[in-house]
Amino acid sequence: MKQNIIIGVAVSVLLMAVACKKSFLAETPYSAYSPSTLTDSLGFEAASYGMYNQMSNFLTYADHQGWPDVWQVGTDIAFATQPEGIEVPYYNYTTLISTDAGALYTWQWAYKQINNANVIIANVEDPALKTISAADKASTDAEAKFFRAYSYNLLAECFGGVPLVSKPLTGPKTDFTRASLDDVNALCVSDLTFAAANLPDIEAVKTNATGKLYGRANKYMAMQLLAEVYLRMGKGDLAEQQTQAIINSNQFSLTSVRYGVKTALPGDAFSDMFQYGNQRRKQGNKEAIWVLEQENPSSVPGGNTGNAQQRRNWGAGYYNITGMAICDSLGGRGICRMRLSGWVLYGLYDATDMRNSPNNIRRLYWYNDNTKPATYGKPVAYVGADTVYKICPHTTKWYQYDPNDQFGFAMIKDFILMRLGETYLLQAEAQVMQNKTDAAAASINALRTRAHAPLVTASQMNLDFVLDERARELVGEENRRLTLMRTGTLVDRAIKYNSGTVVFPMSGLTKTNLLLPIPQQEINLNKDAVLQQNPGY
Repeated sequence: MKQNIIIGVAVSVLLMAVACKKSFLAETPYSAYSPSTLTDSLGFEAASYGMYNQMSNFLTYADHQGWPDVWQVGTDIAFATQPEGIEVPYYNYTTLISTDAGALYTWQWAYKQINNANVIIANVEDPALKTISAADKASTDAEAKFFRAYSYNLLAECFGGVPLVSKPLTGPKTDFTRASLDDVNALCVSDLTFAAANLPDIEAVKTNATGKLYGRANKYMAMQLLAEVYLRMGKGDLAEQQTQAIINSNQFSLTSVRYGVKTALPGDAFSDMFQYGNQRRKQGNKEAIWVLEQENPSSVPGGNTGNAQQRRNWGAGYYNITGMAICDSLGGRGICRMRLSGWVLYGLYDATDMRNSPNNIRRLYWYNDNTKPATYGKPVAYVGADTVYKICPHTTKWYQYDPNDQFGFAMIKDFILMRLGETYLLQAEAQVMQNKTDAAAASINALRTRAHAPLVTASQMNLDFVLDERARELVGEENRRLTLMRTGTLVDRAIKYNSGTVVFPMSGLTKTNLLLPIPQQEINLNKDAVLQQNPGY
């Protein structure tokens, strides 16, 4: 998704702008491409790009810099070190109430994306539409239904049953009621089944002058999300059918040899996947199923939306130590708003596991400021309060350095949202759900073979082990909170593995927090019907 798609995103913001005055559930489209005028291929393309723009908004939101931490701290893998504010209720759970800013942004983001998708679906399914081919209608419809299902799956994982909106909103509506979770799931399954059947194969995506647009939706994205939905529904057999289809397609492979832009530098096959310049399929990453591509807006207008905070929040503030300077090999400028839990750092990995190598989890530092010859080249002592955020161990997956922007407020880096490594993990979870422990061990061992970790046996297979392996494989990249909420394990695992931290300890976590509160603002605006609050809030 290089220049043409990025510029299209910028155009779509103008063409598809949807007003948001009081509530995204009461939004009114004000645009040239409103539901009554979206009738040609240019309009549908602009509208489709708008969904990618909105997806980027979720990942790069920076009005609250602690946004990425909402989904990691207060789980089993991370704790807060320098909280900005929005993440506080997600470790101090007694403060997670119905006016929570994180829950509100999630709700509003999802319904805006749903309305974007509904505009496309309503127009492309209009029998009067004669200006595009049947094949283009089907693929456009499928792309929109993928994003609608993605948004409803997010809402279901966060809130349970929510209002179902399947047509564009063209005026205020104040009588929403919550649909059952079964009804929400049914819409997700229907949309994703259609998307999997009508989206292109990854090698049949649209092209432009630069080549294939691998950043656009493909059928395997729909299959992977459908597998997750089926797991949330307790249908392991159906989930396994989807993961098997992805694996057996032979379109993807686990990265097991070094490649790309930094092979002359220290690294390994796993760390190479997360180097900017290596993340996309056209750059050699054959493990990636979905990469949301980002460009530096200084060189590609519209190449980014917000100011992504992942590098700053995961990375260490090492440059605050005299004798340390901001540099590429340490990932640029981090501030460490969150730190990996002791369980991740000291209890999760086997000694030989590549995913725990210094290339993937940095633990040691050397003084690197050559203007300070007394310390230059010597190891930095790993002692005291500095280990909390200045020289803390951290994942390197979000490293990104721009020599023209050393302060680096925004991270300019692609987001690998789906990859084959997770497909195997979803498959193992589905197999455990069916008590197919031999098959589950084989799925896990596909990853452990790549990682040079000891192989496991069927007797070790249960949901907890699969969640442990997800942490080993996906730490820092998966939305850990959603995974633990989806599997109903947030309370037990967070308390077991992440209690009693030295700063900002977790407190008040109960089963109430397996769902988020319905935003009070939405309840108040919904004056003509009752929008039921989740229990305990």
